[in-house]
Amino acid sequence: MTVDVIRPAAPAGIQSKSSSASARSFGAAIGRAILTGVITLVIVVVVWQGLLTALDISPFLAKGPLDVFNWMFTLPAAVENRAIIFDNLGITLVDAFIGFVTGMVAALVLATLFTLSKGIESALMPIAMLLRSVPLVALAPVIILITGRDNPSVIVAAMGGIVVLFPALVNIAFGLRSASPLITDVITVYGGSHFTSLRKVALPSSLGSFFAAVKISIPGAITGALLAEWLATGEGIGYAIPIAVSQVKNFEVWSSVVVITMISLLLYGVAQLVETLVLRKMGMEVSSGS
Repeated sequence: MTVDVIRPAAPAGIQSKSSSASARSFGAAIGRAILTGVITLVIVVVVWQGLLTALDISPFLAKGPLDVFNWMFTLPAAVENRAIIFDNLGITLVDAFIGFVTGMVAALVLATLFTLSKGIESALMPIAMLLRSVPLVALAPVIILITGRDNPSVIVAAMGGIVVLFPALVNIAFGLRSASPLITDVITVYGGSHFTSLRKVALPSSLGSFFAAVKISIPGAITGALLAEWLATGEGIGYAIPIAVSQVKNFEVWSSVVVITMISLLLYGVAQLVETLVLRKMGMEVSSGS
């Protein structure tokens, strides 16, 4: 015999209040993210122009914010100038995405294995530390020798993944080990496996550390992409900047640096916004730095 339990629906007024509160929270989070981005941009521009003025660098070499803006938006050749920058930017963003995904997936898998087995951690952590301690410039010839220059995506994935791997691994592993021992014990008492505890408790509770790893890894992935382009692939902003320097194309150099810096800040801000929304949705505390 089955008994149907009828659960009363929440009053319409309560549902509408909850929806409006969620909408306000969402709007407030976006508003704070935009305000933070604007403040950061203003600070960067002020510091940039202030350093150029204080150091009294030759205008031929150093370009200020207004110089870069005019070169990209107001000069007769601005369309061609933007095309040069954004074509290279598109390549660099693809390379950074490949390195970011490679490093984050590897970090998540390794952190999970480390949590499940101390032996695996003891065996693999020294290798991760070795990759972190050796400069990527020194590793690049070895990576190129192994993969060959005919596989640029593999080179980018390897170099970008190495930059992303270690900081992401440390953060995610710390988050997985921060799960409540009491809840884990409850799952064990009721017959749950260590993997069940990991899936039901450790992974959800590590979201804060996961997003911290994402925010750290975004600029790291872009740095890895720039290095891979400079040392191996011969494409993107990482290769265009030294070529422009050798040809004394100072406007292109400064514009490339400014654009890739702004994109890094923008992506970091997007990751921070997503973190805030996800953690609030799950009822978790958002760190003060977010």
